[in-house]
Amino acid sequence: MAAKKLTVVISQAQGKNPQKRHLEEELAARLIMEPGIDVCIVPHLNDMTPDHSGLLLLKSVNGPIVVLSWLYPRAARWILDRQGVKGLEGISLLTSDDEDDDETQQEEETGKGIGAGDVPNRRLYCIDLRVESTTEPYLEELRRIGRENTQETVELLSWVGGNPSGGQLQQFLNPAEQAPAPTNGSAPATPQAETNGNGAAPQPVNLADETPVKRRWYPVIDYSRCTNCMECIDFCLFGVYGVDTMDKILVEAQDNCKKGCPACSRVCPENAIIFPQHKSPAIAGADGEVAGLKIDLSKLFGGGDQDALQTAVAERDAELVKDGRDAVGMEVGVPKRQAEKPAQKRDELDDLMDGLDDMDF
Repeated sequence: MAAKKLTVVISQAQGKNPQKRHLEEELAARLIMEPGIDVCIVPHLNDMTPDHSGLLLLKSVNGPIVVLSWLYPRAARWILDRQGVKGLEGISLLTSDDEDDDETQQEEETGKGIGAGDVPNRRLYCIDLRVESTTEPYLEELRRIGRENTQETVELLSWVGGNPSGGQLQQFLNPAEQAPAPTNGSAPATPQAETNGNGAAPQPVNLADETPVKRRWYPVIDYSRCTNCMECIDFCLFGVYGVDTMDKILVEAQDNCKKGCPACSRVCPENAIIFPQHKSPAIAGADGEVAGLKIDLSKLFGGGDQDALQTAVAERDAELVKDGRDAVGMEVGVPKRQAEKPAQKRDELDDLMDGLDDMDF
């Protein structure tokens, strides 16, 4: 029996940057000739609405998925999770140098949050298209991921005992599959998509131009870090956040979010709130950027958290005034951990800093 195909999704960059568009098109052209791979092109992940055909396609896929986007992998993963496209985190070897440096720290942070829940038993890989400027590194990594998932399928088949019929085995491997996955949320797969290079002139499924999308601005929650402390819902005064029936925090009204305002991300104690389009890597979803010593030196010298809080309060007040409401400053929704922060005992770092102050340079 043939192994399940690997679905590769290319999420287009916002705007019409010619270098980015060239890389996307060249990747799609090369991938349609690769055996065992189905290719789909969709708009920017952050901009697709829940009923967009690109997301409907992603939701219809039961097997492993690789998403290539112009976002940090962490941001892409949790955008997809919010839209109901879930999977076990697939590990890509194609990462930037900064991500490699933060790998140890990321492993230490794993398991602190409440978790996503209801994750299907399939791999979801997210790769940043900003890592390399040519197609070959991506093709090599996709081939490696394909071999990795093929090996898992073979191992599963060897585990199945007895002599099951073809139908029984198919039902075991794909319990959710009742029909071929649609290519655009409504139509059956094309013969070209089925042959994937064995038929005449195969073409990638391009859903990027089918329905125009508008740029959107909203927060995404990283549930691997979120501890459900509710500081975001207390701080945000625009009705963006809510809770589900299990009292789990969620982004309830994302379009209420004020464009360009990342204030709630600054007050989150676990750096669990991502704004994928923000210019700061720490807020846009880069791993380890906030807690890493090499990035956030302000915490070493004190006042780092307070500076972030003051910035968040100023950003929130500015948006309140734009809406014709009164600024509230520190009076409303300030995290308790900051409002009544107890005095800390002196330690060796305090002594070291005092010694440096006393030295005559």
